[in-house]
Amino acid sequence: MLSIFSYDFMRRAFIVAVLIGLISPCIGISLVLKRLSAIGDATSHSALAGVAAGLMLGINPVIGAVVFSILAVVSIETMRRVFKSYSEIATVIVMSAGIGLTAVLSGFISGSVNLNSFMFGSIVAISDFELYLTIGLGIAVISVSMLLYKELFFIAFDEEAAALSGVPVKPINMILMLLTAVTVSVSARVVGALMISSLLVIPVACAMTMGKSYKKTMTASVIFAEAFTVLGLVLSFYLNLRPGGTIVLIGVLTLIICVFMGKNRN
Repeated sequence: MLSIFSYDFMRRAFIVAVLIGLISPCIGISLVLKRLSAIGDATSHSALAGVAAGLMLGINPVIGAVVFSILAVVSIETMRRVFKSYSEIATVIVMSAGIGLTAVLSGFISGSVNLNSFMFGSIVAISDFELYLTIGLGIAVISVSMLLYKELFFIAFDEEAAALSGVPVKPINMILMLLTAVTVSVSARVVGALMISSLLVIPVACAMTMGKSYKKTMTASVIFAEAFTVLGLVLSFYLNLRPGGTIVLIGVLTLIICVFMGKNRN
């Protein structure tokens, strides 16, 4: 096990993975409780379009992913206000735009190796710049999540009551969307843009089978996410597997076990 850390790329991968395991459930729990889980998918496809744009323009793909993800969540939040009774339309439109842009922009990239590493994750391709960028953005996400913990908790359960209590619902919702965008972007390199939405949701779903409160559910979801990412990286290293797919499959298997055990308890 310790021999893994003799490689620089594995040390970088573990640092990023541990950070992702911490921030993903913190954002994911609000998305799940607000019935906005699909936003992760829409944002991840937009992030992939940003990666393709970055590769095409010769800039760091993570920066492209951040920019496109932010544009995506701002678009979703704006359209949700337009289609108030059919807010899911906004998610589908943005997801479709992300898929279309990725398909078009990928045609201008010479070779698809770099794009594939962002689609499904890679533990060998994390540069020092991406490591520092991920750490910086990750700390920002954690700090804002902790600062707005009570507001996010209130809005997740009842937006109308939160608004009547003086909580600025619209700005907080926009901040949540921006945090989602950043989380998806920084996770693309290790977990993969097409996989990160699962890491936003599955640990929370596992925790909900046993958590009896918001705080306990969040704590349990972080533990699950950390276990998925660390175990997924270890298995992908020794078995030569894609880290993103390995992490997600471990999560799905764990969820099945949690659901089965929950039914037996009842």
